[in-house]
Amino acid sequence: MVVMQQPRLRGEMLHDELLSNYTSWRVGGAAKRLYRPADRRDLVAFLQQLESDEPLLWLGLGSNLLVRDGGFSGTAILTRGCLDGLSMQSDGLINVEAGVSCARVARFATRHGRVGIEFLAGIPGTMGGALAMNAGAFGGETWNAVVWVETVDRQGCVRRREHSEFEVGYRQVKGAQGEWFLRTGLSTELGDVSDGQQRIRALLERRAQTQPIGLPSCGSVFRNPVNDYAARLIEAAGLKGARIGGAVVSEKHANFIINMGGASAGDIERLIELVRDRVEQSSGVRLQPEVHMVGERSLEL
Repeated sequence: MVVMQQPRLRGEMLHDELLSNYTSWRVGGAAKRLYRPADRRDLVAFLQQLESDEPLLWLGLGSNLLVRDGGFSGTAILTRGCLDGLSMQSDGLINVEAGVSCARVARFATRHGRVGIEFLAGIPGTMGGALAMNAGAFGGETWNAVVWVETVDRQGCVRRREHSEFEVGYRQVKGAQGEWFLRTGLSTELGDVSDGQQRIRALLERRAQTQPIGLPSCGSVFRNPVNDYAARLIEAAGLKGARIGGAVVSEKHANFIINMGGASAGDIERLIELVRDRVEQSSGVRLQPEVHMVGERSLEL
């Protein structure tokens, strides 16, 4: 009988690691384990050795994510800093791994004279997260540029899938259940470098003028309802400046909740529910969170 040896893992395993150190809200309890893969091959090897019932949480820049105070009783996998491949293909597609920040992809494209994805500069996350939720900004959406994706399942099986295999909508992507995005090929157009860079500067200036940049938040908290804006409804309900503990609805953009210092995940979740209830009372619209909530609530929530 031949005994097959498992590949030796080259990444870093941390135990009882506070996820507040990895989320843009700067809140959240500890993960039972956090794994930093050395690279894509190491990630695949890790998944192949993982217990079949182990809960998984994929982390990029930790935006669009609320980790509850009770923590996560499974393994968090950190993609940023390891799944960082970014290159131009001979066919003009941009090959991007899941841990690359969206802003870096936008800048890379313009430097190579490719245009059409400048909006990615306004998304405060990684490509993995952008693919998972069809993230968008300033009228652009991630999947409008996607030609193909590469996915991996929890057994470490890697597959290439075409855009047509997914059902894509506003802030949602359906298809390939039980698989996570490893990388993608993005379609762009030939354009002028200086024009592309100017568009990115203009987008970032607009973002700085309209959003509370530099303060701990998750980005937009709620999805926009059909033919309306969550921020308008929240402001109309008189909720700008509403506060629970250290969590505050931004005065600059009502669809942002800010950690003003010392906020807990519980404070933020309670404020999210308060906003939903008050908006429904005032407008009849039940807002749907865009932010993904994971983990265990603490006893006081």
